[in-house]
Amino acid sequence: ERPLSQRREGMEKLFEEIATELRRRGVTLELLWCEYVANSAEQHYSYSTFCTLYRRWSKDSELDMHMQHAAGDKTFVDFTGAKLALTNLITGEITDVEVFVAILGASQLTYAEATPSQKKEDFIRANVNAFAYFGGVTKAIVPDCLKSAVTNGNKYEPEINQEFADFSLHYDTVVLPARPHHPKDKALVENAVRLTYQRIFAPMRDEIFSNLNELNARIRELLDKHNDTPMQKLKLSRRQLFMDVEKSSLKPLPAERYETRKFATATVQMNYHLYFKEDSHYYSVPFRLRGQQIRIIYTESTVEIFHDNRRVALHPRDRKPNSYTTNKEHMPSHHRFVAEWNPERIVSWAQEKGEHVGALCLQIMKRSQHAEQGFKSAIGVISLTKKYGSSRVNAACRRALRFSLYSYRGVKNILENGLDSVPLEEPLFATLPNHENVRGKEYYATTGE
Repeated sequence: ERPLSQRREGMEKLFEEIATELRRRGVTLELLWCEYVANSAEQHYSYSTFCTLYRRWSKDSELDMHMQHAAGDKTFVDFTGAKLALTNLITGEITDVEVFVAILGASQLTYAEATPSQKKEDFIRANVNAFAYFGGVTKAIVPDCLKSAVTNGNKYEPEINQEFADFSLHYDTVVLPARPHHPKDKALVENAVRLTYQRIFAPMRDEIFSNLNELNARIRELLDKHNDTPMQKLKLSRRQLFMDVEKSSLKPLPAERYETRKFATATVQMNYHLYFKEDSHYYSVPFRLRGQQIRIIYTESTVEIFHDNRRVALHPRDRKPNSYTTNKEHMPSHHRFVAEWNPERIVSWAQEKGEHVGALCLQIMKRSQHAEQGFKSAIGVISLTKKYGSSRVNAACRRALRFSLYSYRGVKNILENGLDSVPLEEPLFATLPNHENVRGKEYYATTGE
């Protein structure tokens, strides 16, 4: 093979820098060719030759296919085929664990962690950890057709698992599953899996781990070493490339870390509460939704309730079986009033109307066989102030206390008969007037002679 001309050698020295620049947003080979022409002091190659030589240079390197990924565009995720293991140090029992891998398209910065399984909760948690490791979010996530991510792997309109779709909504990203039988869609993550075997699995092949935290700490140590190792062609590490061209293109992480959510449906009962089967607990919704079908989204700490895709209730999760969690705002006004009854509140309200009103209401509640009965009678006494005024009702209550009339009806009768204005000091029987037909004690004393 003839040696390359000096002109060609000079241009090919630019290819490493070109490979880096192509990862920047909006940068194209055409733009870089124009800059090459502008800065070239000698005769330059045509655009078509420039592209041919560059693609030939990159074809056999780690850059093959990866150059098409724009910075901040996609994260590719998958589980490795092989598994790692945990060992019970007492019994010697071995438990297999899965290994999750994520890789950024442009910089190839890689994340890996061991998970208990490939179940939805573990898969979503690993994705959350990957974005935390990257310090930002790409525009899209590309999973293989895992059941944890994809319900139906149709190549035109794949159905995304409900929980994974909720996760992607929280992170303001979209899910673009790899198409079935299209190996190029997942070539990048498959290469990451291969390197994971070489740089993480192999160094740990004779090491024993007893728990997941210990195993993941070791994985992180080897992972960081992998990301800091220069790539063969670029002479840059994945981390350097990430810092140079991709970090600034990532979307910011949401303010709150995603908490895995689950979904359920229920029908609102006539007491405007729904039965949450998971915990055998009842939660309130606005009373107007009685009889309606609603959707429940719940986490370890909260229960959200939706109707017609609109959230209508949010409750802290309560796992007490056969108990009720009720928001007073969900009650009809008359139910809310009853729910707020308590002796202290009623007495305080009564005392605002007068000292004797408060004292009588307290006595009424003390003497009632059922609390609700006492509440209603006391509130009835207080309501009389609307018609008769606080002063008259207070006087009527004073009289009722004097004669032990501990009831709403007793106070009402006093007011209706105007007895609230009769002084309590007035003798019950007045002195009889003098009259000729009225005989005194002297008369009866003499008749006996």
